[in-house]
Amino acid sequence: MPRIVCVCLSHWPVTRLRRAGLAPDQGPLAVAAEGAGGLRFLALDPEARALGLRPGEPLGRVRARIGVPLQVHPADPDSDRAALLRLCRWAEGYAPGVAPFGPAEAADGFYIDVAGASHLRGGEGPLVDDLAGRLARSKIPARIALADTPGGAFALARYGASDRVIVPPGGAAEPLRALPVEALRLDPGTVSGLRRLGLRRVGEIDALARGPLARRFGEALLLRLDQAMGRRPEPLAPLTAEAAYRAARGFLDPIGRQSDIVVTARLLMAEIAPRLERDGLGACALRLVLYRVDGVMRVLDLGLSWPERCPERVAALVSLRLDRLGAGLDAGFGFETVALTVTVTGALSARQTELGAAPEGDGIDALADALAQRLGRPLLRLGARASHIPERAAQPLPWTRAPTSWPDHRPPRPLVLFPRGEAALDVLSTVPEGPPRRFRWRARIHAIVHAEGPERIAAEWWHAPGAARDYYRVECEAGRRLWLYRDGPHAPGRPAAWFVHGVFA
Repeated sequence: MPRIVCVCLSHWPVTRLRRAGLAPDQGPLAVAAEGAGGLRFLALDPEARALGLRPGEPLGRVRARIGVPLQVHPADPDSDRAALLRLCRWAEGYAPGVAPFGPAEAADGFYIDVAGASHLRGGEGPLVDDLAGRLARSKIPARIALADTPGGAFALARYGASDRVIVPPGGAAEPLRALPVEALRLDPGTVSGLRRLGLRRVGEIDALARGPLARRFGEALLLRLDQAMGRRPEPLAPLTAEAAYRAARGFLDPIGRQSDIVVTARLLMAEIAPRLERDGLGACALRLVLYRVDGVMRVLDLGLSWPERCPERVAALVSLRLDRLGAGLDAGFGFETVALTVTVTGALSARQTELGAAPEGDGIDALADALAQRLGRPLLRLGARASHIPERAAQPLPWTRAPTSWPDHRPPRPLVLFPRGEAALDVLSTVPEGPPRRFRWRARIHAIVHAEGPERIAAEWWHAPGAARDYYRVECEAGRRLWLYRDGPHAPGRPAAWFVHGVFA
């Protein structure tokens, strides 16, 4: 059985600044990042919190309120992540299975799987005490919990009553039930929806029927609940040893210019490419690590939409990424080492490169990769979902080269589909069960000159039954083509409710 230690680091960005000597040890300290309406607090030290400040609060509203000098530093997530990875490497002295937090935790910290290793420290209690003591002596505030699962350990470390919790094997369920729903690592929308229903504790959710929960909040809620309770496994992704496809180059004279970094990335990829070709693979994701002279690491992750081993293309993507960073790269006194690692591979067979044949991956894939580096986020595409309801029939998916298959048997759909139908008022129909002849929508009267339909659409049988919709494709006198539906079939004595759901080209 796994035994997971969770180390949840409190206000890690300000801790890193103080440990690196970039901020004085005295006075309240805050880290701010761009958010809605300007700069907002990302992390605060205990002195700043004692003044009544909270993460997420706008910076501009508090300077006059607190009445004391406040040190504010800009957020540097890359340096925070690099320092966290160095701390994870140090924690491997307790057990080899160390995994840093991912996006789901929305916090800074790491897990250690100490199953089979705790006896080397005298048992689980002495191991946790030793770990907590070393972190305290290094002035790294942390909350620590040990449980059977990563989800349970995280919940107890982040939201438990004590900053040091050890639960016996199989004993995490009871203390978890008393914790708030935020402890399940859910997205903010799900947490808000649960609280609107009066569900504030994990135990209240666990006591409800699973079917209605899944229909209302999706499978992610049940997955996180089962992972925390130990009903479903949650494998960790520990830090790996030396990658099979990695190359590095050191410099006696540190480099700092963008052109030098791009050239180095091309040379490193040219060194890795023969190994990938030998194994019939290509790079789907790469990590470029720049080691500064003062020990700070800059990590750039590159994702590709199709396996690639062309050095020129990789160098072009690196150049685009550096263009977006600009002065944010912060070379300092220069980079003394540059390393390129292929973190994800994919099958890539031999391909024609002569006789004028275009290399595989040109066109839309190259454009998608270039846009992803320029925008700083992966591209998405629309994929079909198994649902007849129009607003549920598509879902955003990560960009891949594989074509999206859409049902070819359904009637045409509008170019613009509204998230929900917009009410059509003052509807006038010549035939009660037919389409309207005139209606008011968005403060304008629309007279219909042509209509096609109806197309009846109802929810799937496994969902809760709901009223079917009768959709019509209509054309107005002004030439606008709309997608109109009546909520439920025509019935004598029941007023018809009409909605506009989309606009055709």
